[in-house]
Amino acid sequence: MPVGTVATVKAMKTSDVKKSGAEIILGNVYHLMLRPGSELIEQLGGLHKFMGWSGPILTDSGGFQVMSLSKIRKISDEGVEFSSHIDGAKYFVTPERSIEIQHQLGSDITMIFDECVQFPATHAQAKDAMERSNLWAQRSKDAFKKREGYGIFGIMQGSTFRDLREISAKKLIEIGFDGYAIGGLAVGEGQDEMFSTLDYATDFLPTEKPRYLMGVGKPSDIVGAVARGVDMFDCVIPTRSGRTGQAFTRDGTINIRNAKYRDDIKPLDEKCKCYACENHSRAYLHHLVKANEILASMLMSEHNIFYYQDLMRDIREAIEEGRFDEFAASHTRRSSLELES
Repeated sequence: MPVGTVATVKAMKTSDVKKSGAEIILGNVYHLMLRPGSELIEQLGGLHKFMGWSGPILTDSGGFQVMSLSKIRKISDEGVEFSSHIDGAKYFVTPERSIEIQHQLGSDITMIFDECVQFPATHAQAKDAMERSNLWAQRSKDAFKKREGYGIFGIMQGSTFRDLREISAKKLIEIGFDGYAIGGLAVGEGQDEMFSTLDYATDFLPTEKPRYLMGVGKPSDIVGAVARGVDMFDCVIPTRSGRTGQAFTRDGTINIRNAKYRDDIKPLDEKCKCYACENHSRAYLHHLVKANEILASMLMSEHNIFYYQDLMRDIREAIEEGRFDEFAASHTRRSSLELES
């Protein structure tokens, strides 16, 4: 899912996001409640109309952003009091309020309000956050207005502790959700630790419902997580990397700022069907980036979104044809290549 945190996938028009093959995008409660406000978005017809996106939207409930961005936090079982990173204004968010905001936005997939701990965390810290998240999961489900075509996902917590992940999953399944997310990873633990956690965490969740790894990741993260049973992903990496001159290709990663691309007439990726690859050379993109032109961010971000959607299609095709293990091994070899010296 391309990330449209503040009602936009950065540097991209929604029509170009759609051309990439993306069917669903992500918005964020924390950012949208601060600016422009969920009440205004509801008044203007909901998030889909507001940003001009006709497909489904999943909204992150804001728990991670409260942890990572807010200046001051006070957490209790009732909710979280925090100060805006924008202007310092104070807010108090409960599970009920988070669900209400997502309803105002018109989210197709609502996420429960949860507490995410940073890495590393002690077992006691992770246990406290997990138990609070499970308490909030029940309150989130109770506050959710069930209607046809809309769903709510639970979020497993427990850091990198197997016993806590199992307890969290059992409680979420007992409450009952339309899908299950794995939260509290990609927060600094590194790929090896993340994979070690996923080796058992996905086994605790139902196979007949979506399993969603939040905030992940690089292409190698995605392939490795799929191998461990994950179905859904979101991450800012494609557009963030694009804005800094990094492109993902089938032959490795390109830093287009590198001087060796100054006269390179090849496209970023000869198999890619994005506008940049079909119309422009690496030399032109190198020039745009070095000149700090806005078009550089637009073209590089669009390419990366296209690459990620192509990657997901290739993964699905490999699974359907019974050759995913071969695909994953080949991808690991190719992704280790760096085209820049």
